[in-house]
Amino acid sequence: MSHGQPSPPLDPPQRSRLRRLLNRLEVDRAVFYAIATRAWQFLAGPISILVIAACFTPQLQGYFYTFASLMGMQTLVELGLHGVIINVASHEWSRLHLDANGHIQGDAAAIHRLAGLKRFVARWYAVVAVVFFLVCGIGGAIFLRLPSAEEPQSDNVAWMAPWFCLVALNALLLWAWAYTAILEGCNQVIVLHRVRLLQFVTGSFAVWASMIAGFGLWAAVVSVAVRLVWDLWLIAVRYRGFWQSLANQPVDKISWRDEIWPLQWKMAVFGVTLYLAFGLFNPVMFHYHTKAIAGQMGMTLTILTALESAAYAWVHIRTPLFGSLVARRDWVEMDRVFYRLTAISWSFYLLGAIGVCVGVWLLNVLPWDLTQRLASRLLPLLPTIILAVAYLILHLPRCQTIYVRAHKQDPFLLAAVMSHGLIAAAVIVLGRAYGPIGAAWGLFAVVSLVNLPWWTMIWIRTRRDWHSPASTA
Repeated sequence: MSHGQPSPPLDPPQRSRLRRLLNRLEVDRAVFYAIATRAWQFLAGPISILVIAACFTPQLQGYFYTFASLMGMQTLVELGLHGVIINVASHEWSRLHLDANGHIQGDAAAIHRLAGLKRFVARWYAVVAVVFFLVCGIGGAIFLRLPSAEEPQSDNVAWMAPWFCLVALNALLLWAWAYTAILEGCNQVIVLHRVRLLQFVTGSFAVWASMIAGFGLWAAVVSVAVRLVWDLWLIAVRYRGFWQSLANQPVDKISWRDEIWPLQWKMAVFGVTLYLAFGLFNPVMFHYHTKAIAGQMGMTLTILTALESAAYAWVHIRTPLFGSLVARRDWVEMDRVFYRLTAISWSFYLLGAIGVCVGVWLLNVLPWDLTQRLASRLLPLLPTIILAVAYLILHLPRCQTIYVRAHKQDPFLLAAVMSHGLIAAAVIVLGRAYGPIGAAWGLFAVVSLVNLPWWTMIWIRTRRDWHSPASTA
């Protein structure tokens, strides 16, 4: 064949194989960026600890981590819509694609429905952003002004201005969720994960520079500002053609009652109870004990959460693989992959948790000024060990959830609501009475006596019922 002669067209089987190959490459690239993001968060953690210990007072550290906990109130006002948007948009995108100029092409009815979804969520999130600013801004300010039980006197930390700036920027970031959720549902995951990686890397350097420069609590504002700039670039520049394709289209109205609410209320209940379970550790220490203790709790939980998230990524990024194995009813391969990945991720966290506990012990016994200073910013060894073991136990139910949800079923709602409620109650009651050690024992008791046995029972039952020969037939 001469170089100038055009290649023959591909036959249908060849086109199908090429399409599968391209889809696999897209998934692999998205997985790479997701892993890189988790890896950066894990590696940047020790640097953040050193910078905070060097640049923040214990009281300022307490405000910093309590700010972060209160920002979780986004979940309370957003009501689980983000995940529903991804699901609804993905159904419409199955008949659509982007052309070389970034404009949407494909089935006209799907474009009209996607335009209707965009209009609905833009209005919803505009209202949610305003509600968040008012509720979180005013409510958080009232909470932060309350005297602590063990610190009745003012600490003279200038927190008011950075607090309201932080809430305002997070409100704008919440509004941007409407658009990034649609993009994710429309399978723009490679670009989204790449931007997320850039957000975390640039945000980390910006925060470290702000702390070193003496910006104090304004460093939290800088962090959110960096994330917001990247999201606005993504929406207004990178995908400008995408939104232009929807701007002048007839709108096929989306029925919130029929298409969104049946799934949204479940995700809303799950998200709200999850925040109450794991978002109260720092505020409870901040209010009932001291700001320094809140800072210790925040830094310790940040380390353990980053470690567990990095380990969890081994299983989570294979979610599409589990879905495809369920579609093929290849139960043997699904079990093999699940057991192997769960063992790897669990072992990774176990080794990391041992390293964290050994590190805390060394910081407390070594006589150097730097080690003593770092030790004072973390919880003592015993509550650290208890929290680390609690997260180790919790890791298995999280992996089991991915396995079960791959079957397009979610039987965990009641278990999640009950366990989250018990964790929240234990943190408030025991944390108020006994401080970090009480909150740690409360979390350990619930995850070992409720989460692990309940999730395992559901996993065994669903696996037996759904993988039985009668079900397969």
